[in-house]
Order: sequence, then C-alpha cells, then structure tokens
Amino acid sequence: MRPRLGFLGLGWIGRHRMQAIAEADVADIVAFADPAEEMALAAQQAATHARRVAGLEDLLALGLDGVVIATPSAQHAAQSVQALRQGVAVFCQKPLGRDAAEVRDVVEAAQHADRLLGLDLSYRATDAMQRIRALVQGGELGRVQAVDLVFHNAYGPDKPWFRDKAQSGGGCVMDLGVHLVDLALWTLDFPEVAEVYAQLFAKGAPLPRDAAEVEDLALATLVLADRTVLRLACSWWLHAGQDAVISAAFHGTLGGAALHNVDGSFYDFAAERFRGTARTPLATPPDAWGGRMAVHWARQLSQQNRFDPAALRFIDTAAALDRIYGR
Repeated sequence: MRPRLGFLGLGWIGRHRMQAIAEADVADIVAFADPAEEMALAAQQAATHARRVAGLEDLLALGLDGVVIATPSAQHAAQSVQALRQGVAVFCQKPLGRDAAEVRDVVEAAQHADRLLGLDLSYRATDAMQRIRALVQGGELGRVQAVDLVFHNAYGPDKPWFRDKAQSGGGCVMDLGVHLVDLALWTLDFPEVAEVYAQLFAKGAPLPRDAAEVEDLALATLVLADRTVLRLACSWWLHAGQDAVISAAFHGTLGGAALHNVDGSFYDFAAERFRGTARTPLATPPDAWGGRMAVHWARQLSQQNRFDPAALRFIDTAAALDRIYGR
C-alpha cells in the first residue's frame, strides 16, 4: 500500500519532513494545512500536486492514511488524539505532549485505534548514534556505568510560545533535553529511572518548581534501577563559544563511545570509540539524517498501519522529564 498523507504545520521542520518523504518517494502527499501564506506557498513547491486545506478537520475529511504534525507543542497531543480516533496514523514532532499525562493519552489513543504512532526523535537516526547503540547493545562496552548528556544552544528559540510554559510545557529540557534523555534510555533499552535530582535556572537565578517562567539552564542527574547514572546539562543562550555543544558519551567497564557535534554544528555529528587512551572513529559527516525518522514511519505505514508497541516507550521518556521538572 502506498500511503496517502497530509501535513499539518509547515514551518521549517514540517517542510523538511515533507521534502524528505517526497524525495524518498514512499508516500503520496495529498494535502497540507498552515495558516501562514508564506509557509503554504513554500510547501506547495515541495508538493506540487497537494491541495491546501484550512486545518486538521479538513485533512481528516480526505480519508488519509496518515498525518504529519509539526504545529506548536501545546497542540500536539490534542491533534494527535483527534487524528488517531478517526483511524489516521500520526507522525508528530517532539514533544508528543507537554507532560507524561498528555503523552499517555496519545499513546493510548493509538493503541485503542490500533494505528501507527511515530515521534520525531530524530537524533536516533544519526549514523553516529546508530553505531554507538550497536556497541552498547552488543555488550562491547561492558556494563555502561555512566552517560554524560550535553545540549547547549547559544541562540535559544525564536518563537515566543517556547517561553510560555502553558504552551510549551517547559524550557530547554522540553526543547533540547528530551532528545538526549531519549537517546540514553533508548540505547540502554529503557531501564527504570529510580531517582532524579535536578536544578533549573532562569536568567541566572534558581527557578522554583511552580514558577510560570521556563528554564534556560538545567542540570539533572538520573539514577537508573541498575545504578547507571545519567548526567544531563542543557541550556538556551549559553556563552558556548560556538553555535551549539551537543554530545552523548557512554562510559562502560570495557570501553566508551561518544557522539558529538562537529565545529558547533546543529547538523554534523561524529562518533568515536574509546579504549584507554586510544580512540577510533565510528562515524563522520556528512550524514543526511534529519528526515530519516519521518521516512521510516512512512515506510512502516506502507507495510502495516497497526499500533507499534515501541510507542509505549514515549511515555517513559516523558515521565523522566516530568521528574526533572518535579511534577
């Protein structure tokens, strides 16, 4: 089956995922919706045969197989649930919800409808992270004792809703930390999170857990049930000396491995394996990874539009973020 898809929200990420699916030629792009004229015109160039409609209800009226959602975070859960309840598969931008309760609602809707649910946890698809996960899963690093996770963005978000807790669900942890916490848990096969200690800051001051303001710096320690320790540091507007600092380092009893961005890039990643003082390259740029998760979902949809139990793990990552936020 060649799935018929609609796209809701066509900012940079939405258009990029549309382009990736179009270039892979794995689905028919039937329609799209975005209230911004500029975004809609750009989308029309990527999908010349698709029609523009007013919104989600009009997309769902077209008898689609799936919808790709890239709207502001506050809308993700409700829009995903609406589509799933009408029997339409969903591929959604992160976060799937502003907290674990919203994420659980979406996953349960997918489970009840028996429809495919995908989430754009795109860093999983980098060649660098795929190679590191294979080492960990194959036992080649021994027992992973600690994982260091870093994501500093020297700019911060350009849209005001990111800084509105009611709309975003949180600040840099929800925006950036979600990727790294997911990477660590996914690589380690989602062990239980036993303890969480976190400090959140805004404009240099400690942020109370009940504050309306969102954090721009977060430091957290997650202790897993097997006593592996994850250490997370993420921020917006940090004086990083470059555009971004992104890394995920896995320290095992038999060796180590790390992903890191190259020359401050948001898009170029390398990976290395460590043995004592020696290091061996695992992956180097270029690597066109950005749209891989969307293409994978579309391919999966073409084979079978059924619930994938792997989506249950989205709840685990969301619950870990909730604990960082103290909720």
